[in-house]
Amino acid sequence: QVQLVESGGGLVQPGGSLRLSCATSGSIFSNYIMGWYRQAPGKQREPVAILSSGGSINYADSVKGRFTISKDNAKNTVYLQMNSLKPEDTAVYYCNTNLGVRLDHWGQGTQVTVSS
Repeated sequence: QVQLVESGGGLVQPGGSLRLSCATSGSIFSNYIMGWYRQAPGKQREPVAILSSGGSINYADSVKGRFTISKDNAKNTVYLQMNSLKPEDTAVYYCNTNLGVRLDHWGQGTQVTVSS
């Protein structure tokens, strides 16, 4: 069982920026690989950025150079800074652990809509 709370989504114009936040417990933050995922309408959920405990980061090709995943150890929070947003970035964004993904356990996510 995992517990995470996503926030920070909203409506932005193309080229705009948003920063998503994922609040976790200390145990989850310390013991699991954290990542951001998204699901666009009519599409399957896909990984966006994965941050391992060892510091390795994997970004989806579609967001490389535009999105940055980071974490604040003091706040047990993972962030996704999204710049140069495109309409195709429109999706529900989810924060999750490797365990949560494995168990297909997801939170409510946060809606990101990129539109003029």
